[in-house]
Amino acid sequence: MKALVYLGPAKKAVEERPKPEITAPTDAIVKITNTTICGTDLHILKGDVPSCQPGRILGHEGVGIIEKTGSTVTAFKPGDRVLISCISACGKCAYCRKLMYSHCTTGGWILGNRVDGTQAEFVRIPHADTSLYRLPEGADEEALVMLSDILPTGFECGVLNGKVQPGSTVAIVGAGPIGLAALLTAQFYSPAEIIMIDLDDNRLEVAKRFGATSTVNSADGKAVETVMKMTGERGVDTAIEAVGIPATFEMCEEIVAAGGTIANIGVHGTKVALHLESLWDRNITITTRLVDTVSTPMLLNTLRSHKIDPERLITHHFKLDRILDAYETFGHAADTGALKAILQA
Repeated sequence: MKALVYLGPAKKAVEERPKPEITAPTDAIVKITNTTICGTDLHILKGDVPSCQPGRILGHEGVGIIEKTGSTVTAFKPGDRVLISCISACGKCAYCRKLMYSHCTTGGWILGNRVDGTQAEFVRIPHADTSLYRLPEGADEEALVMLSDILPTGFECGVLNGKVQPGSTVAIVGAGPIGLAALLTAQFYSPAEIIMIDLDDNRLEVAKRFGATSTVNSADGKAVETVMKMTGERGVDTAIEAVGIPATFEMCEEIVAAGGTIANIGVHGTKVALHLESLWDRNITITTRLVDTVSTPMLLNTLRSHKIDPERLITHHFKLDRILDAYETFGHAADTGALKAILQA
């Protein structure tokens, strides 16, 4: 089968790989129909994720059709159309019992990281009974790919951790796919203001269409000053970091109001300064999290009832054998306008 393989920092290639086989009775083999590229895949290619070793097939999102199941899989059978969760969960370990599936002792974020992932024609899914979801009848498969990772990530790590509430003021730093997913799901809680901050005017225009009440282009270095002026020098109740670099996290430290919350989503590959000299008396909360996908069933229901339209995040389509072109497009989003690219197997 064809697969996109990580060969080390800044190196990747499409290779011919053996089709995966069942290696544990809890496994399922899924034939991929649609997958995508995540910003985390770009972090891997930058060398920010040392747990992902050269030779690994990348990708942790997708939908497909079950081809084969292990002997103890009871929830699914060959022919079922399924959503693949970016998090694999055994459902039995101490962390899974606490609904911290991302820290499952035999799972977590392993797809496209510690085990071969979804940017291939077939993928082996560990703990299939608790790591797959049956597709709703008649649902748009491409839209459902957004529920593998970015929508639950934006919602859980940004909105829930950020304690977004009715009437509150929210700033989202980073208008990429994850930031926009946080923007879409923040609106479940009717905040009074959602301020989107980014360097890219095109993405800020998209953010306005998606429901941002205000946008700030931070290219002039005055974003903090602008946000403080917009909030009467108070700052924001929730500052969501959705980029993963020191400058954006430190911006959140500067714009968060007393008693507010900084919710980190970004994947950080270098150390970030924590300015306790200015924050020690501000009663703020800083949260970090890897998505647990506990919200996936709820998000499936909101999609089914048309309360949310994740298809709006999709800007490009490619066949799987053109995945290198897709990476080029996704990696130069400022020039191409790319948000999420669907790869059809």
